[in-house]
Amino acid sequence: MTVGDRIRQARLEQDVTQQELADYIGVSKQAVYKYENNIVTNIPTDKVDAIAKRLRVSPAYLMGWEEQPAPAASKEPTIPPGFEPMPAMDVVPLVGRIACGTPITAEENIEQMVCVPSRWHSTFTLTCKGDSMEPRIHDGDLVAIRSQPEVENGEIAAVRIGEEATLKHVYLHENFIELRPENPAFSSIILSREDMNTVVIEGKAVGLCRDI
Repeated sequence: MTVGDRIRQARLEQDVTQQELADYIGVSKQAVYKYENNIVTNIPTDKVDAIAKRLRVSPAYLMGWEEQPAPAASKEPTIPPGFEPMPAMDVVPLVGRIACGTPITAEENIEQMVCVPSRWHSTFTLTCKGDSMEPRIHDGDLVAIRSQPEVENGEIAAVRIGEEATLKHVYLHENFIELRPENPAFSSIILSREDMNTVVIEGKAVGLCRDI
């Protein structure tokens, strides 16, 4: 079996089209066709590695140095009934106390990097402190924020006041901003027109992670 035969066989087993493989490794569909039909036999090493990664086999198997695909060649494991596959994840910063005059995601404000689902399209995360946003958001929850300068009335946003960022429902009135907690036991923060210059809406809350 040639290198091209092995590429084609592994590609079909993984239900990957020539175009999908081409897009993944950064070549044209015609190039993949030439690889599989042994028109081009001197495939660059980096392309062999990329093909192997996408098709879940080892480079050694594709080159004919191994007779059987490596264990990584097996298809995705079957998901047990009642479970969902792990979502794609993004790595974003967890922001702590904010140094005065710095962007919220400046290096000195970042405590660590954390993983959140990609579908949230978040920019950074904050740790909720206190119970003013209960029962929706609990003390210690990791809240994902998508950076944007404005939110709709009533949406939960990360609002920066000086060196602190707070999570509250935002309501924009004609002459003041109301930062309203979820928990009725707490009072709203009212910021007058004169105070508005000290307030920055850093982004909208789009998801949260919580310990069980």
